[in-house]
Amino acid sequence: MNYSRRFMLYLSGLSILFFFPLGCRRSMKNLFFSPEGETINPPKFENPYMSGENAVVGIVGGEDIKEMVGEAVSLIGGLGKIDVKGKSVLVKPNVVTGDPHPTTTNSEVLKAVVEILYKGGARRVIVGDMSALMTLSTARNMRRTGLTSAAKEAGAEVVYFEDHNWVEVGLSDTRYIQKVYVSEWVYKADRVVNLPVLKTHKYAAYSICLKNFIGATHLKQRPYFIDRSHWEEIVSEINQAYTPHLNIIDGTISMVKGGPRKGTEAKTNIILASGDRIAADVVGLGIIKSFDKWPKVVGKGVWEQRQIKTALGLGLGVGKGKIELRDKALKGHNNDFEDIVHKVKGYIKVN
Repeated sequence: MNYSRRFMLYLSGLSILFFFPLGCRRSMKNLFFSPEGETINPPKFENPYMSGENAVVGIVGGEDIKEMVGEAVSLIGGLGKIDVKGKSVLVKPNVVTGDPHPTTTNSEVLKAVVEILYKGGARRVIVGDMSALMTLSTARNMRRTGLTSAAKEAGAEVVYFEDHNWVEVGLSDTRYIQKVYVSEWVYKADRVVNLPVLKTHKYAAYSICLKNFIGATHLKQRPYFIDRSHWEEIVSEINQAYTPHLNIIDGTISMVKGGPRKGTEAKTNIILASGDRIAADVVGLGIIKSFDKWPKVVGKGVWEQRQIKTALGLGLGVGKGKIELRDKALKGHNNDFEDIVHKVKGYIKVN
């Protein structure tokens, strides 16, 4: 990190410590010091949602959110494949700010995910995230978006990563970052469910599964403090620090231009599910591309996005064409659902 970025981080930290309440200031202060402890190796988990060499992605269109979430997970093989029975599960939504979805994950989608995890036998469900530096606190943002109440109504615990400890994780074969500090909750939980929203991003091109993990990393290592010109590559390199057991993508309302906070919205009424974050991102990119509004996505093939290419180089998921897309239209689905699915299959070049 160069001196200008260090100074920028220092000033940002001072502003947070000055303006936040005393209790919150104590937790914020800890973010500007390196965590203690030895570096661990990234834990590995083999994707069980495969069909031969192909990663399975479920895409469901409909109106009833709980039904859509259940069907999307069922299409790829169900929760039994990751064995949540008797396990603790961390659900990681997108709470970058206190703005409503699609800036943040839909609270109704979060509630449905927690409910199906308990129905599948989970012993304990924890919902956690950390907002962007200048939009903290996460607690306030989760209250404003209804995520806190939704999680608790479904029986989940809520944690704010800035209030807890960090784990240092060593990375390999990376260019821009060699180690990353990750929330301890990512490794304390037996299973991790990644719950991003489907949206575009003016700096990272798009924000779906890969980008969502940044909310579980230390503020000192957010991409804008490392190298703004290689934001997308850094997002993917940081993802080497963990492997989500399941990705469920909120496409109830998608952001198809602009972002990550404000942009053009589309009521897509879609839920995606996959065990492969690259495959899920590629399908999500296809959905965004089908609206023909965001030059950073429209002007480039889905497999040519820098996040995707870097993640593939690091072996974080399947390669080009190795996706099996399973779709289902439920009652109340968007009239354009079949057309979107048809376009997506063309973009991702399914086998």
